Amino acid sequence: MRIPATTACLCPLLICLCFIQKSYGTSQLRPSVRAQSNQTKHPDGERDVHHRPKRGWIWNQFFVLEEHIGPEAQHVGKLHSNSDKGDGSVRYLLTGEGAGTIFVINEVTGDIHASKSLDREKKGHYVLHAQAIDRYTNRSLEPESEFIIKVQDVNDNAPKFPDGPFAAAVPEMADVGTSVFQLTATDADDPTYGNSAKIVYSILQGQPYFSVDPKTGVIRTALSNMDREARERYSVVVQAKDMAGSVGGLSGSTTINVTLTDVNDNPPKFPQKNYQLYVPESAQIGKAVGKIKANDEDLGVNAEMRYSITNAEGKAMFSITTDTDQKEGIISLRLPLNYEKRKVHTLHIEGVNTHRDPRFSHLGAFKDTTTLRIIIGDVDEPPVFSIDYYIMDVYENSPVGTEVGTVTAQDPDSTKSPVRYFIDHSEEEQVYFTIGLNNGVIKTTRSLDREDVAWHNITVMASEVDNPSLVSHVPITIQVLDVNDNAPYIARDDEIIVCETSRAGQVIQTVRPSDKDNFANGRFSFALPIDLPVNPNFTLKDNEDNTASIMARRRQFSQSEQDLYQLPVVVKDGGEPVLSSTSTLNLRVCVCQRGGGGSSRVKACRVPAFLSTAGLSTGAFIAILLCIIILLAIVVLFVILRSKKGKKEPLIISEEDVRENVVTYDDEGGGEEDTEAFDIAALRNPAGAERRRLRREVRPGTEGWLVACGPQSPSLVLLDTEDMHHVIRQKVVEADRDTSGPPYDSLQTYSYEGRGSPTGSVSSLGLAQVLPPELSYSDLEDWVPEGHTLSRLFETELSETEQTIAL
Repeated sequence: MRIPATTACLCPLLICLCFIQKSYGTSQLRPSVRAQSNQTKHPDGERDVHHRPKRGWIWNQFFVLEEHIGPEAQHVGKLHSNSDKGDGSVRYLLTGEGAGTIFVINEVTGDIHASKSLDREKKGHYVLHAQAIDRYTNRSLEPESEFIIKVQDVNDNAPKFPDGPFAAAVPEMADVGTSVFQLTATDADDPTYGNSAKIVYSILQGQPYFSVDPKTGVIRTALSNMDREARERYSVVVQAKDMAGSVGGLSGSTTINVTLTDVNDNPPKFPQKNYQLYVPESAQIGKAVGKIKANDEDLGVNAEMRYSITNAEGKAMFSITTDTDQKEGIISLRLPLNYEKRKVHTLHIEGVNTHRDPRFSHLGAFKDTTTLRIIIGDVDEPPVFSIDYYIMDVYENSPVGTEVGTVTAQDPDSTKSPVRYFIDHSEEEQVYFTIGLNNGVIKTTRSLDREDVAWHNITVMASEVDNPSLVSHVPITIQVLDVNDNAPYIARDDEIIVCETSRAGQVIQTVRPSDKDNFANGRFSFALPIDLPVNPNFTLKDNEDNTASIMARRRQFSQSEQDLYQLPVVVKDGGEPVLSSTSTLNLRVCVCQRGGGGSSRVKACRVPAFLSTAGLSTGAFIAILLCIIILLAIVVLFVILRSKKGKKEPLIISEEDVRENVVTYDDEGGGEEDTEAFDIAALRNPAGAERRRLRREVRPGTEGWLVACGPQSPSLVLLDTEDMHHVIRQKVVEADRDTSGPPYDSLQTYSYEGRGSPTGSVSSLGLAQVLPPELSYSDLEDWVPEGHTLSRLFETELSETEQTIAL
């Protein structure tokens, strides 16, 4: 760092330092405090064990000032050997850090100069090596000596606050001298040399509220009773100056933003001493009816307060809770209001800070009080039931119309309007009860079963006759009392296991009965049916604790002889009347897995391996079954396919069945273009196709009798010499050559019935698509009886055809 030229006061100091260095530098070049080895190291690697190094060639360190601003290079020191006679035969060499670039040596005189300005804050010292050799022989005259050039510091760096600006906090109303913050400035100069890095702190801005310790940099309060509510933030500027604060020292400054934190030094205050609130008498109990708030200038927990009602009269009717977020008092109704009894209520409300600071107790009590008058408004109220909840009971199986209980409600207003009662059936799937419209008597509408529904919850509504819209509700719980109407039984879903090794008198199983009725029916008793002979295998013992034990009468049961036994058991209850039932228990004889078994052991049957005799495991057996099922499925599928294939009709039924202009084909694909597969007109006789007539009637006695519709058969006309076989062959050739017309795999069959038939063709393919004209068959009456029958047939057929066309 370069010293600014404006700092003229530093020039005399630099001149003095240079003078001191020149005066005393020579004596510092040859300190003899460091011992050297007696051996001298030569460049050629040889050692002269008899040569002792000269003390004049032992160098320790040189000194050079940083930030040199003179026009000439700064002289550092001088190397000299006792072998130097001044004739220029000795050559001085310098190696090491900065040699040749920063530090230059005169090879003849040994003078060392610093050619550049140095900065101690970047590098504080340099290690170099000096050597003296013979200029003519290059023989080393002195051993290589190591020395240090140390850069001496000057005050060229001002103090800094690297982390500034800073933020600090101190409680309001703090005592004088309370520590706020500690500053620490840094100075890059050498703290061990002079006062360049000796810093002194002072305040430039922030007095008279704060002060700073000049040595430690601790900022403290200098004024008491600083109130946050009056002023919350302060800006303090602190200066750090080196050279112990003397004139000419360098300085730096920073800012500290001090914030006064809150303490509880302000009590709560109600804005008014008297408040008034209107509340209708229909207000619900527990609901908020109003709010009240006291102000506190403090913040956070210091502004938290608790509200309370101090007078007993107001505390009995109302309650107040504190909303900590809004710092409000929520007033709620504790008891129902009655305008007819009292129209005004007075509350004395107090607000007290919950976090008090004893240091400020001299300021007084941190609380405030106010008065709240609550005015009750008169409203038309719904009827009020005598109690808020009813509990009733009725016995099950009671007859329809049995009275269960009575509810009562009255109009609380002065008019005392009559009340009507209703049951809310909106929540009931079935109606079990009804209520008297005027008297509130609840009765049953059907017989009740406790085992079906033991409790019924209903809601009764009451409304005024004068104002039916005002309705009040009351919940009613009806308990169905039990009567002994269900016989006990023994529920055994699983079979009872009897081990083959069971002994006589051994307990096989302990059973417990079930009863849909409650436990008020007394103790259960067990017995075997008396109308059956004595069971030779098992007996029953009543344990007189509502359980019974099944015991074996004999020993050694055999599963192979009999694996299932049945034991009927009669169980009775102790209710009124006494009910009983007979339950049949199934006892299964098994080979137990855990020996003979006892009442305290777990019994389980060991299932015999029915596949073990065949040597097959369960997995192998399942695999065989799957293979058989797959084979059966393949056979069934094959049969179905064969049956479908056998039902297909051939394109030509037989070679002898030749029909006129009938082509039978079965192909896929092609769509609408299939109609172009063949040209049926090509098979018609060209001569016969040109001449058509719609009808020809033949009467008896002319050319015989014949009725024909449509075009005349080509076989009845004289054909030309055109060979139809040639036409068919030509169509076949054209079809074979046509590879673009779909479908490509279509089968075209052409047949020609020949010519020369005296009766003509009976095919209907050439008929015209028009309705035949109306015919008259009156001439057929003169015919023989066969002709009459033919006439009736034609008339019936024609009549049906006309009806179909009309539809």
